[in-house]
Order: sequence, then C-alpha cells, then structure tokens
Amino acid sequence: MNSINANFSQNITIPHPEYFFITGLSGIPYSRYYYIFLFCTYIIAVIGNSTVLLIIALDRSLHSPKYIGVFNLALADIGATNALIPNMMRMFVFESQYISYDACLANMFFVFFFSGMQCLTLVALSFDRVIAICLPLRYHTIVNNTVMLLMYSALWAFNTFVIGTFVILITRLKLCKSNVIKSFFCDHGPVYMLACNDNSINHQLSIVVTVLYVIAPLVIVVLSYVCIFLSLSKITSWKGRFKALKTCACHMMLVGTFFLPISGAYIAAIMFSLPPNDRIISTSLSFVIPPMLNPIIYVLNTAEIKDVVRKVLYKRSALITK
Repeated sequence: MNSINANFSQNITIPHPEYFFITGLSGIPYSRYYYIFLFCTYIIAVIGNSTVLLIIALDRSLHSPKYIGVFNLALADIGATNALIPNMMRMFVFESQYISYDACLANMFFVFFFSGMQCLTLVALSFDRVIAICLPLRYHTIVNNTVMLLMYSALWAFNTFVIGTFVILITRLKLCKSNVIKSFFCDHGPVYMLACNDNSINHQLSIVVTVLYVIAPLVIVVLSYVCIFLSLSKITSWKGRFKALKTCACHMMLVGTFFLPISGAYIAAIMFSLPPNDRIISTSLSFVIPPMLNPIIYVLNTAEIKDVVRKVLYKRSALITK
C-alpha cells in the first residue's frame, strides 16, 4: 500500500485518480470468513425481500397504503444489499480491491441512495401508523393508495436530488493526498478527506445528510410514537390498548433493527476513536443486518402476509398430493 501512495504522490496535479484502492479489513486473520458471512446475509436478504415483493405484487388484497410502504422498503432493502455486498465480495474475497474513479462514485451513490430510502420509508410508515391509531375514523380519507403513491414518489425524487448532490460535489475535489480509501466501499467521508483543495462544503453536506437521514427520521419516529402512546392512554381497556399497539409491533421492530445499529455506529465513532477495522465492522453490520431481518419480520408479524404464504403452501401441497 505504501508503494501505491508513493507512485500516486509522484503526480499530484491530476484532478482525480484513475482508480482507488479499497483497504477493507486489514491485519485481521481469516477476515475472508467475515465477508462470506456478509454474503450469507446478502442471500437471505435478496430471497426474503424478493419474496415479499412478489407476494405484495401478486395478491390484490395487499394493494393497500400500508403495503405500498412495505413494498418500497423491500425494494430499498434489495437495492442497498445489491449496491454493497457483491462489490465487497469481488474486492475482498477475490482480491480485486481496485476500483475506477467513475465506478467509485457510482458505488457511493447507490449505497447511500438505497440506505437513505430505507430511512425515509420508515418515516412514511410511521405516518401511516399515527393516522391509523390517532385518527382511525379519518384514516381512509387521509391515507389512501393515491396519497401514498404520491408521497413515495416525492420521497424517491427528494432522495435522488440530495444524494445526487452529495456525490456530484465530490467531483469538484482534487483528490491528490492518496488513492487509498480506508473503508469497505467508496465511502463519502474517507473519499473527501483525500482532497488537497477546500473540502469544507463536502464536510458540511455530510453533516446535513446525517441530520436528514439519521437524526431527523429518528426524532420524527419517536415523536410519532409519543403521539400514539398518548392516544392509546385514552383507551380505557388494556385489551383495546394492546390490540391497537399490536398493529404497530411490526413497524417498531423495523425501526429498531434499522436505527439501533446505525445509531450505535455513529455514537461509537463520535465518542470513541475507533480503529479502522472496528469502524468497518460496525458500519458494515449496520448496513447488512436490517435488510436481512426485515422480510423475516414481515412474514412472522404480519397476519395478511402469513395468510397469503399459508394459501400458497396449501395449494402446492394439494397439487403434490394429487
């Protein structure tokens, strides 16, 4: 790696390097097995989320506002895992850690784009739960398929604009300090830190993106559940409260599996001076675990999806017995 930096430093007048070298985990024996573990989570995530997408698309009873959100989240989960894991396997298992400048920017865009869409979808799903619990009589007036389709279209457009700007501003930098990225993908922070010219705009934008996609969504979700719990306190019977709260169980687990790992990774990075390997492991787990767990949560905790799965399995068993 020192030779890479030495060769690279011989020509610091170029606006950007022709290629980058992604370090990944370094100095850890058997690190290849960790990447294989991530690949196993990728397989589970792709199969699980593809199944959820197929079930929702084919069953007309699931063409409702709530499942438009579930469909969007499963789509974002598949996009996030496909943007990250196959590229990691190519680089670290097959020892091809070089990536071209343009491919690096594309990788950066898609990883942050689909991860951002996961955040925004969870916020939209919390809106659905707030209206369902706090304003049940007006739910079908306020929340319908048209409203949700327009909302998710706006979120995809907003996400495209923000992450597109986030990545395009990298092109204004002269990346002449090194071409070594100390991460497991073309991460925004490690890339803009390689700049020799002013990168303050990129630093400020990274803070804005963190606020927009981590802090603000988490605050909105917490406030939505404050409203839900206040509304539930007005229900006199514990049975009624439990029944209403049960409809939120799936969403609460989705929020927990997404925000707890990513919040933990951010807090650890801020409060402690994490070694690069520790940061890579914590961040990579926060990226790959939620897409793997989300479809399991859908199937195990959503009565409508479980009913569809039972019907399909019953029909197949009937055909086999014939």
